[in-house]
Amino acid sequence: MTPAPVIIAIDGRSGAGKTTLAIELAATLRNHHKVSLFHLEDIYPGWDGLSAGIERYVTTVLAPLRRGEAATWVSWDWKNNDDGDPRVTLPAEIVIVEGVGAAAAAARPLLDAVIWADSPDGERRSRALARDGDTYEPFWDQWAGQEAELLAADDIPAHAHVRVLNRADGTAPADTLQALTYLPALTTALVPELSSRRGLRLLSERLDASPDPAALFQALYGTSPNAVWLDSSLRSAGAAGHASGTPAAERSRYSVLADDGGTFGQSVLHSSGVTRITAGCATANVSGPFFRWLETVWGRKAVRGPEDYPCDFALGWLGYLGYELKRETGGQDVPSDTPDAALIFAGRGVVLDHTDNAVWLLALDAPDAEGWLEGARAAVTAAPEAGGSTGVVPPAAQNTMSDNAAPAFAGRDSEASYKRKIAEAQHQIAEGNSYEVCLTTTLAAEVPALDPWAAYLALRRRNPAPFASYLRFGGLTVASTSPERFLRIASDGGMRAEPIKGTRPRAADPDTDAALRHDLATSLKDRAENIMIVDLLRNDLSHFAEPGSVTVSRLCEIESYATVHQLVSTIDAVLLPGSPRAEAVAACFPAGSMTGAPKISTMAILDRLEEGPRGVYSGAIGYFSLNGATDLAVAIRTLVVQDGGEGETVKLSLGVGGAITADSVAQDEYEEIRTKAYGVLSTLGSPFPD
Repeated sequence: MTPAPVIIAIDGRSGAGKTTLAIELAATLRNHHKVSLFHLEDIYPGWDGLSAGIERYVTTVLAPLRRGEAATWVSWDWKNNDDGDPRVTLPAEIVIVEGVGAAAAAARPLLDAVIWADSPDGERRSRALARDGDTYEPFWDQWAGQEAELLAADDIPAHAHVRVLNRADGTAPADTLQALTYLPALTTALVPELSSRRGLRLLSERLDASPDPAALFQALYGTSPNAVWLDSSLRSAGAAGHASGTPAAERSRYSVLADDGGTFGQSVLHSSGVTRITAGCATANVSGPFFRWLETVWGRKAVRGPEDYPCDFALGWLGYLGYELKRETGGQDVPSDTPDAALIFAGRGVVLDHTDNAVWLLALDAPDAEGWLEGARAAVTAAPEAGGSTGVVPPAAQNTMSDNAAPAFAGRDSEASYKRKIAEAQHQIAEGNSYEVCLTTTLAAEVPALDPWAAYLALRRRNPAPFASYLRFGGLTVASTSPERFLRIASDGGMRAEPIKGTRPRAADPDTDAALRHDLATSLKDRAENIMIVDLLRNDLSHFAEPGSVTVSRLCEIESYATVHQLVSTIDAVLLPGSPRAEAVAACFPAGSMTGAPKISTMAILDRLEEGPRGVYSGAIGYFSLNGATDLAVAIRTLVVQDGGEGETVKLSLGVGGAITADSVAQDEYEEIRTKAYGVLSTLGSPFPD
């Protein structure tokens, strides 16, 4: 008896291309493995024999293979409509079984992976009849009825680990194999395929240019369903007050533009413990913690940056981690109406160096890489020069912002209820359950239509920030003008957190503005808020830092932005060599500046007080690079736009909050959330809700 094989079932309706997919997938896997292939059409006992065929398949084929034994079974003679010759299927290293019912309920306990092949109904019939229409056409409706009956009683697609939209264009086998490599049950079996995924070569090209970032993003990714722009709009907007060499200038040096197109492009959505990875036409569902999955795809260095390349982003994953991932880091499970994480994998992208006035084109070596580099080079050349403007807004987008009525936001909390929650937070502090509670609320609106791109361009003009970002995931858009770094881990292991605690509004009058800045600088309460979070982050970083490497290089420094003055500190550390990088991120997540201290007990208090999810807000936005680096911003000053589809309203949400301490004054805290909301609301022409 040989070791039990890995058994992969490919199921789907007739004409979905299961047979071709199985044959081509087996051919690819045979480069590194011994593979057996079994077709259920060889065992169905006639045109009315779907149910009986599945039973024969499970008992005479699948069961012995699962035990590592050869399967001896009786074939069906379709010409004579009777039992045919006995046959044998050997338990190779990998066995692929394909056919209608291959992953039926009785079979699933014996399978390692289930693939469901989808195809439009019209295409399925034409494909099936084109292959063997002479014999199949008279029985199409009879067989289709059996399929419908099977699926009505057994929702096989819902149990699939991988779903494939098979359009018969040749992409399905490679995309399916890519998706299979993410399944934990196949990790050991597909080691050669995983190794090839990690054996990547980075192509690069440097151009001396300073294109307008918004115009370049539109040219390259304006029609991409999934795209990310990590936008250092503070630098490209030409904001005054941040001289070269300052921390704000350092944070604003690079912008990253990418989508999930090309050979390596993928997208990821995680919700409530399930990670859905889409690679081309195939989608894999992986159950388990998100940060554990992130470690498998990002934790080790896969490429090195180009020679003389100053940025730490060398392609990889980009997007956001939502606040509700706290369920994996000591917080409670609170379901959200937005994905708990949304990322794209960029196998090619553009990095703008605003200091050197240079553009870096990056692409993983692939058959389509040179063509993309040529197109990206042409787009950079054609783009207008960056200047005082922060982007070219098409006329239609301008009309969207100006002609429609301003969104009417409603708050999750009224002024009275928010102040009651402040009092309850102070009670928890007095009871010793927390030192500082970062209490937030949500403003929401529904509008008939809104152009998220136009809204973002207006936001970045009005409120430029070093960690601004524009994220598009189909009908979900995140438009952020965050000034706050959550966590950076450099490729060499350097770690940095830069929490913001303490805010004052800007004023048009210079004297009034200076007075507001001075008030913040001398506020004992705001300094206490900031220092408590510094202590929390020192502890978070220490879990994976070299002993003695955690230092505070800046404490309670004032930084001024377009609409606010902020109190900022900087904590540095060195990652302990060999540490799991995704776990180091998880140890700091969510940002302490958005929870309070101590973190776990305070998050529980916040769940009770806030009475709803935060979603994207309070999470993190940024990248996880193939060289092991990450740079993440705190998701604040962030507008979330959900397009419900044709005929549906567009939903807008904006989170705001502030730190509550024992000596907080309720009216002052309420005015602070109004100040923090002003940058986004005023851009949309919306007042703060009464």
